[in-house]
Amino acid sequence: MRIPFYKPSIGEDEINEVVDTLRGGWLTTGPKTKQFEAEFAAYLGQKHAVALNSCTAALHLALEAIGLKAGQGVIVPTMTFAATAEVVRYFGARPLLVDCRPEDLNLDVADAERKIQAALAEGIHVAAIIPVHYGGQIGDVHGVQTLARKYQLKVIEDAAHCCPAYYWETEMGDGRWEMEEGRGETTEKAESGKATPHPTLSPAEAERATGPRKSEVAATPHPTLSPVEAERATQRQDRETLGLRNFQLSTFNSQPTKNGGDTSPYPLPGRGGEGRFSPVGTSADITCFSFYANKTITTGEGGMACTNNDEYADRMRIMSLHGISRDAWKRFTAEGSWYYEIIAPGFKYNLTDIAAAIGLHQVRKADLLHRRRCEVVKLYQESLADVEELILPREQPGRIHSWHLYSIRLVLDRLTIDRAQFISELAARGIGTSVHWMPLHMHPYYRETYGYKPEDLPIAASLYPQLVTLPVYPDMSPEEVGYVCASIKEILVKSRKGSATVPVAPVGVSPTGNRR
Repeated sequence: MRIPFYKPSIGEDEINEVVDTLRGGWLTTGPKTKQFEAEFAAYLGQKHAVALNSCTAALHLALEAIGLKAGQGVIVPTMTFAATAEVVRYFGARPLLVDCRPEDLNLDVADAERKIQAALAEGIHVAAIIPVHYGGQIGDVHGVQTLARKYQLKVIEDAAHCCPAYYWETEMGDGRWEMEEGRGETTEKAESGKATPHPTLSPAEAERATGPRKSEVAATPHPTLSPVEAERATQRQDRETLGLRNFQLSTFNSQPTKNGGDTSPYPLPGRGGEGRFSPVGTSADITCFSFYANKTITTGEGGMACTNNDEYADRMRIMSLHGISRDAWKRFTAEGSWYYEIIAPGFKYNLTDIAAAIGLHQVRKADLLHRRRCEVVKLYQESLADVEELILPREQPGRIHSWHLYSIRLVLDRLTIDRAQFISELAARGIGTSVHWMPLHMHPYYRETYGYKPEDLPIAASLYPQLVTLPVYPDMSPEEVGYVCASIKEILVKSRKGSATVPVAPVGVSPTGNRR
């Protein structure tokens, strides 16, 4: 059996939309890109969405829009991909690298404040903070916002992994909402120590089931399913039909007790509660998304910058296409004009209509794809829960995880092999894996430019050798998940320290050599 690290879920809808675009003759940024922007903004509850050719471009334009200057500092987690910090360097500004929290690998706000204070002591003006939501789990939103208010920072969220992801907010009684950390762990969940992926619909699906969004452009309902989707949908048809008819937000805002009582710390609005799940980026100045081939939704290559700020949106649109005045693409249409003006030295970051044609159907399927990833994760959690040589990822209280990544940690002091050998063993069995990530402060550029040593950010440095990301994708079958889990157990059993050497049958082969 061969299991890739990731496989995008592309159906006939995406294919037909691309063909329609090719036949229509408008291939670059045009009407389908604008439609994609409108539907994505509606899906996330944002006023503006600017479609771009990568999340890197989105991060770059976000920093340009807030006016980042050379010599200023920007808080960046060391546990992230290269793009988050490299865009800071584009301006001649300095990324101030921050350690992570061990429980979710997200930015440690306490360490961020220490880095801010150290930078201020050196005379460095800290202009912004870029929290990265590791693997699709939203980090300490409340802590980041508190820090931003205290030090007058702009917040640009790197949500490359987060479509969709949610966090819990409570109403403060004056029309404002406050993010809460560590809220909502049920007794059952606390006892098990394991996160349970949400089993049915996302908040977006719930809202669509109970009424339209308060947005000018409503997201389109899920279109025709691909053959794989159709087969699975048939198996769930009765359950989902009933759920869509009767579903209320209590799917997420309540957890029944074993005797059927409602003990939710997230009461429903209208039932005495004053809280809600909010989409990623709700409280940020600008939020940046990735549509790379292995992301939760994809356009092959692509990204999006979302904001509720009109000035930021206008600036990012202008700078995304050579600094040409707004709606430059219309100059080639009947309603446009040949005349345009360059008002700033911009970039070439626009998304094409070919890519947007894929994105239109991907965002319409985002909740469905999310539910399937949750189902895959649930199988992983159940199968690997008792493996003592592993630490599994855990959904934190008050969060709905996108499960873009399923990153396990090896308990290396129990094993005779290291991560490289573990990955090699999985590869020999046809299983693709990855590592997210080598911390930025351990890469040569940041070591040589800023003098970082591994021990400067000790949590990230200590966790890095343990991390392995397993395959998670919407069309991954239970049989494929089972094969991955059986392979992992086989490798770990024979690599366990202090255990007697016992012949272990290869996956799929009985001890007598017969295929199972």
